[in-house]
Amino acid sequence: MASVVTSPAHGHSDHGENVNYLIAKRGLMSWIYTLDHKRIGVMYLIAVTASFLLGGIFALLVRAELFTAGRTIMDADTYNHMFSLHGVVMVFLFIIPSIPAAMGNIILPVQLGTKDVAFPRLNLLSFYIYVFGACFGVYSMVHGGVDTGWTFYVPYSSSDPALGGVGTASSVLPMTFAAFIMGFSSILTGVNFIATVHKMRAPGMTWRRMPLFIWALYATSIIQVLATPVLAITLVLLMAERFLSLGIFDPRLGGDPVLYQHFFWFYSHPAVYIMIVPGMGVVSEIIATFARRSIVGYMFVAMSSLGLALVGFLVWGHHLFVAGQSEYAVMVFSALTFLVAIPSGVKVFNWVATLYRGSISFESPMLWALSFLFMFTIGGLTGLFLGMVAVDVHLHDTYFVVAHFHYVMVGGTVMAFVGGLHYWWPKITGKMYEERPAKIGWALVFIGFNQTFITQFVLGSRGMPRRYYDYLPEFQQIHQLSTIGSWILGAGFLVLMFNFLGSLLKGKRAPRNPWGSCALEWQTTSPPPLYNFVHDPVVTRGPYDYHLATEEELSTGWDEIKDDHK
Repeated sequence: MASVVTSPAHGHSDHGENVNYLIAKRGLMSWIYTLDHKRIGVMYLIAVTASFLLGGIFALLVRAELFTAGRTIMDADTYNHMFSLHGVVMVFLFIIPSIPAAMGNIILPVQLGTKDVAFPRLNLLSFYIYVFGACFGVYSMVHGGVDTGWTFYVPYSSSDPALGGVGTASSVLPMTFAAFIMGFSSILTGVNFIATVHKMRAPGMTWRRMPLFIWALYATSIIQVLATPVLAITLVLLMAERFLSLGIFDPRLGGDPVLYQHFFWFYSHPAVYIMIVPGMGVVSEIIATFARRSIVGYMFVAMSSLGLALVGFLVWGHHLFVAGQSEYAVMVFSALTFLVAIPSGVKVFNWVATLYRGSISFESPMLWALSFLFMFTIGGLTGLFLGMVAVDVHLHDTYFVVAHFHYVMVGGTVMAFVGGLHYWWPKITGKMYEERPAKIGWALVFIGFNQTFITQFVLGSRGMPRRYYDYLPEFQQIHQLSTIGSWILGAGFLVLMFNFLGSLLKGKRAPRNPWGSCALEWQTTSPPPLYNFVHDPVVTRGPYDYHLATEEELSTGWDEIKDDHK
């Protein structure tokens, strides 16, 4: 349980600081040069949503082509470009920055009871680095597309067709450079969040009183700072090999392509937790609010986020079971893969325990949180199949892997992202969306997603390879079911998009706390003022039952509370 009082000695003046952040300053330049974390988060939110729309269009084109065997709407080269661009855009432009950079920027300082992040100018710089990198990514699409998949595996990404190699390296290089640039944005965001959590918490906001969303972002930031430089170094080596003809990864030049895979997955498997751990934090916030209970086993859930961050660095080798590793390395990586299930299971069991005997309210954010529980559990359990060497040899590079990946990433990260968007939308925009279309959109997404990817588990178990342009007639019926599911999924997201846009145009004004939550961010106005709180909050107990003190409490109890937090 927790409470918050506000310091009367540190209130802000009335020169715009108490006006909500959306209108405190006006004009386009006020957004371009803003140092307000909330505005930067909103700009991130617009950018990642646009990336999600673009990546979704690529996905629908891929599924449309696979509706029938042989050519349906495009040739093989175009198909390779489409599925590669879908992966690259979704992973690097959307999933990795979506929750940390967008929602993290908006919500983290408010939940900590502080005015802004530790380094506001660095925060703005990270956004423009992201935009700059995204522009290089768009250039690579216009320049000819990428056909290597989102992993940029060599020799496809390093060989020049004009010299007898394979792939379209001239188009891949701008995209690898784009990923290299955006990595700096990720690192700067991580550094900023770590410093903010350590140094800018409100008085009394101890480690044991922090919201679980903050714990999740803190663990994610550690991964961003430690793992992203490995990807940067790998991409620099890849570009150097292409320009200088160095024998690093390309076997034609004496390099080792498996070395690239080790470098890439040493980053990319921790990157899975950059994508999923923030989503777990969002789900913790939603469940606590709509179950009307504090999260059971709070510190276990908090520590499991750090546990995932740690173990995530140790399991990259399970992506290379069929790449010629020694049998001893295979056994170690297989065992460590099963170890990942422990911190993930801790979260799931504690969420379920929180729901047990909770007074559950099924508003739209809660529906997305429950979808996360269902889909992430399927994604995690099917990951155990891939962690068993004997099974993985059969399932490797099949549609089973595609389905597992999407149940973890889309069923996990995207469900949490959209759930968090519904949850914090009134706080961010000051407007309420319509609940009925929100639930219709959720139902379409839930049905469409499961129809799209459960069928792919069947395809993979029957031996259908992933990324193939064509397939045997025996797979056509299952592919068609999957493609129809993708259309339902796309329709669901369109309903959600129009509902959000409609709320901005004609939505009802949001109250301060529409969900009846006790979390700290709901104790300020919707939208928050420029500096988040009219008075600086002081936390006296925690977590998950915050409230602002009354005038009487302020007048009689401030000196005592101030003494407690010197």
